[in-house]
Amino acid sequence: MSRNRAPLFALLAAAGLFATAVPAAAQPEQRHVLLVSVDGLHQSDLAWYTAAHPHSALAALVAHGTQYTHASTPVPSDSFPGMVAQVTGGNPATTGVYYDATYNHALLPAGTTKCAGVQPGVVVDYTEDLDRNKDALDAGQGLANLPDGVLKMTGDPRTLIDPAKLPVDPRTCEPVYPHQYLRVNTVFEVARQAGLRTAWSDKHPAYEMLDGPSGTGVQDLFTPEINSVAGSGDWTTDNAATQRYDAYKADAVLNEIDGYDHSRTTRAGTPAVFGLNFQSVSTAQKLPVSGGQAGGYLPGGAAPGPVLRSALDFVDRQVGAFADELKRRHLDRSTTIVLSAKHGQSPVDPAALTRIDDGALLDGLNAAWRAAHPGAPDLVAQSTDDDAMLLWLSDRSPSATSFAKDYLLAQSGTGNGATGAAKPFVHSGLTTVHAGAGAARYFGVRPGDARVPDLVGLTLPGVVFTGGRKKIAEHGGASADDRAVPLVVGGAGRGTVVTGAVETTQIAPTILRLLDLDPRSLAAVRAEGTRVLPGLE
Repeated sequence: MSRNRAPLFALLAAAGLFATAVPAAAQPEQRHVLLVSVDGLHQSDLAWYTAAHPHSALAALVAHGTQYTHASTPVPSDSFPGMVAQVTGGNPATTGVYYDATYNHALLPAGTTKCAGVQPGVVVDYTEDLDRNKDALDAGQGLANLPDGVLKMTGDPRTLIDPAKLPVDPRTCEPVYPHQYLRVNTVFEVARQAGLRTAWSDKHPAYEMLDGPSGTGVQDLFTPEINSVAGSGDWTTDNAATQRYDAYKADAVLNEIDGYDHSRTTRAGTPAVFGLNFQSVSTAQKLPVSGGQAGGYLPGGAAPGPVLRSALDFVDRQVGAFADELKRRHLDRSTTIVLSAKHGQSPVDPAALTRIDDGALLDGLNAAWRAAHPGAPDLVAQSTDDDAMLLWLSDRSPSATSFAKDYLLAQSGTGNGATGAAKPFVHSGLTTVHAGAGAARYFGVRPGDARVPDLVGLTLPGVVFTGGRKKIAEHGGASADDRAVPLVVGGAGRGTVVTGAVETTQIAPTILRLLDLDPRSLAAVRAEGTRVLPGLE
């Protein structure tokens, strides 16, 4: 289909990787958008890396694109709401997606087959726990020659989800798949409706959520299970393993650039909207040690440590490989690379870390509630605590939500820091607690919404909730370290820097605008008024 416009062109070459900039009047039509989400990457990481490596692929992307230096993710700053934001244009209040493990007061327990009279309320667990076999890289598909035969995985991961593990809709008495839980449509669905091809690669089969409510958004969805068994742990417990895992997804993208499906089995044409997420930076930030070297950042957070530098180098090589292949296939001038992150990671400064055992806090809260209300069940129905505290309660009354808030703010104790040394804490490590109607207002939904947390606890910078010492950073909160991520639109400005505040939700309407599709085709864009990124309107 011919389109009459003068849009942006994508990745331009520098240092031999990108084509020479051409005058705006000669900019070719954009037919493809390659979205690269680097989990954990901060804007400060990108700035450090491009300054230290001025001839890198990332530096070239920045030098020949538009960089938004004050981009923020949604809150909670976690993988599910972060990814959903990038492809819908919406925040959790609109999308209904607050985290990958939440609670819904209106749905029925997993496995329910006779729904009449069943009490609603269920944990909604859209994690690796849904897999038919979460210990297998192929999530239970049964492929031979794993791990390196993993590219033969299906492009329809819905078939790898065990429906008996899904919450049940009381209206239909049918399981609710992740794509059905999402309230709004995605850029993949809009592209499909325009007759364009779509593909994506991510870390769990539960990312079939990106198919959107139609269930048909992503034609080729490659989802090797990152939490499957690898060595003595999983693919996240050693950064070299994470890089190997990420390389499978990068190979899938290279195959798609070449016009094949992710497995390089079927010729399908280069997708109009495609991409992947990288996990290597995130695990490098979280692991105290990997391969005998220190994870995270150097003292003061001034620069990445050795494991994180290796992970950044890895991502840079993959971005360079994408750029090279686009150029080799003569797609470089018709493809826009968009670089961002689902979430950041906190803390950057190792000295700020305070690990607090949230299990002990919640056990105390439940015990106090039962003591005050003999015969009552535990107050906490579901907790999701990384570097914020999200609680869903069995009793949603104002007295119950206030009880939980008051209890948590009254708790003090001793956690531990990056070296393992004792660190005292007060108020459960929290600075602010929104409970009941206050939690609903914080997210911008009506009180009593079936999905919204009943309590949201925002932490002091550096607090990580964990009962162990296996991680030195986390995400999922609202701090600057959690939310301040890079956002670069390649080839769209020849080194333009936009310093005004933007949000990663703006990626979605921008993708559609680049493809000459209507951003208002997205329900979340209409609901929230999400704008195309400035300078690209």
